[in-house]
Amino acid sequence: MTIDLTDTTTGSIDRALTEARRRLGGMTVGMVLTLILVTDEEGQYDAIRAANQAAREHPCRILAVITRRPKADSRLDAEIRVGESAPGETLVLRMYGPLGQHADSVVAPLLVPDVPVVTWWPENAPEVPSKHPLGQLAQRRVTDSAAAEAPQQVLAGLARAYQPGDTDFGWTRATPWRSLLAATLDQQHPRLDAGEVQAERDNPTAELITAWLGLRLGIPMRRTVSAGPGITSVAFATSDGDIAISRTDGRTATLSWPGRPDRMVALHRRETAELLAEELRRLDPDDVYAETLSQLGTGNAEGDDLDRADQ
Repeated sequence: MTIDLTDTTTGSIDRALTEARRRLGGMTVGMVLTLILVTDEEGQYDAIRAANQAAREHPCRILAVITRRPKADSRLDAEIRVGESAPGETLVLRMYGPLGQHADSVVAPLLVPDVPVVTWWPENAPEVPSKHPLGQLAQRRVTDSAAAEAPQQVLAGLARAYQPGDTDFGWTRATPWRSLLAATLDQQHPRLDAGEVQAERDNPTAELITAWLGLRLGIPMRRTVSAGPGITSVAFATSDGDIAISRTDGRTATLSWPGRPDRMVALHRRETAELLAEELRRLDPDDVYAETLSQLGTGNAEGDDLDRADQ
């Protein structure tokens, strides 16, 4: 069911939502959180689709906030989607004029009572997510530095502005790599002398993995440039030869170990919905992410290697 409301108020939206639930026989008690999605008209379709897919695992009320025409008169248009095509409830809120500068006052009355709030910026992350009006409503604040024109600069800014509850899809994308690296190094292995992470230029996940490995292993880590896609290799130098995980196709990795046959491991690049679903599974602060951010820029990772030509 879809309900369109033009030049409306939060009270009218709430009443329409209550009536829609009554007609469908649904209730809000099944909602485990509220997801605030801050986007624009160009990106709203993909962002809402990803949020709806994640909502199949985490039933929630999705509040998509779109600001338009800042010089127009203040107006609020709403599109309410409930039913089979939209798991949970999706409210698309288009705010015109000065109203867009006070989006938090529109969103606050529409939060599901007594459940956590997550705010997600698919693009255009604020400089300080925890101080953004919609970020202040949330326990978790999700950004995506890879969507920015200058990902490394955005990531560095997020590191400086970090507050408990912040996270970034650059870190979420690292989960499969981190799991595989941890499983690999849990085995008996020679002493690691140094490490190298190869990835395409301006890949924030590579920066985070380099910092994380340097922090956890206490060895010099280099970050070098490859043709991609994404991260293509993580290797460690040992006295017996290199231990390496290589992935050149974005789907399958090859684990190479001195004196052992190569082994193939699934390591596919994940879609946005999978990344969002992972972040919605945990609503407590990510201490490992915080520690890794603090490691960025300390000099453990040799960033000068980024000036190399693509390999």
